[in-house]
Amino acid sequence: MTALGPVKFLTIHCAATPEGRHVSADQISQWDQARFGQTSYHWVIELDGSTHRTLRDDQKGAHVGGANTGNIGICYVGGVSKDNKTPKDTRTDAQKASLLTLIRTYQERYPGIVIRGHRDWPGVKKACPSFDVRQWLKQVETDHV
Repeated sequence: MTALGPVKFLTIHCAATPEGRHVSADQISQWDQARFGQTSYHWVIELDGSTHRTLRDDQKGAHVGGANTGNIGICYVGGVSKDNKTPKDTRTDAQKASLLTLIRTYQERYPGIVIRGHRDWPGVKKACPSFDVRQWLKQVETDHV
């Protein structure tokens, strides 16, 4: 496994699985092993909000083509509607809370870390993570003021 390098980015992803369908962190890692030859994400957040570390912070993932160096990847289970086609923010309240906890942990650990959705990277033509990360973080900050 390749070294991650200095942490500069945190990228939020969805698993592109249908709303409400349980998929485990192990299953996602198995899919990634089959597709990319390695685990993609550092964390997976399951429907119940449980967080599962799938890579150490010093290991490079495979979650943003060409931009994985210094980039921590967090993936939540879900991201498409029940039709398995339409992008949709399917995060449960528990997933939102866990995601926010992970983001804040990384912000404390790595001051100045840049947080993006997968779709916010140049050249990415996906809806992933099926919500506007920047807007959501602004809303969360407003709600807690």
